[in-house]
Amino acid sequence: MERFFKMEQIKELNKDKLDSITKNGRVVLEFSAGWCPDCRFLDPFMPEIEKDFSDSKFYQIDRDGSIDLAKEMNIMGIPSFVVYQDGKEIGRLVNKDRKTKDEVESFLRSLD
Repeated sequence: MERFFKMEQIKELNKDKLDSITKNGRVVLEFSAGWCPDCRFLDPFMPEIEKDFSDSKFYQIDRDGSIDLAKEMNIMGIPSFVVYQDGKEIGRLVNKDRKTKDEVESFLRSLD
């Protein structure tokens, strides 16, 4: 299914690429999978979330293609969000529960 948001999608994330994409500014990683209905539930809201938090760079990470790093980062449930500021993790919304636009935005606002 085509997704209509500008979030860059990464099929395979490793530690070097993680360090590279998170080293400057605010970065939001959404760990997701194509087969995950709770992940797809968020798709229609992501363009609005990106717009509301335009100071952040968003990446959608394929959890299945990045399973080793996901395990290392203790991301067992999806969809999950991990936020970095200038290379340091500053927050995470990591569990297996379906998330609403309001929950994601409240989480992102709580990091400021």
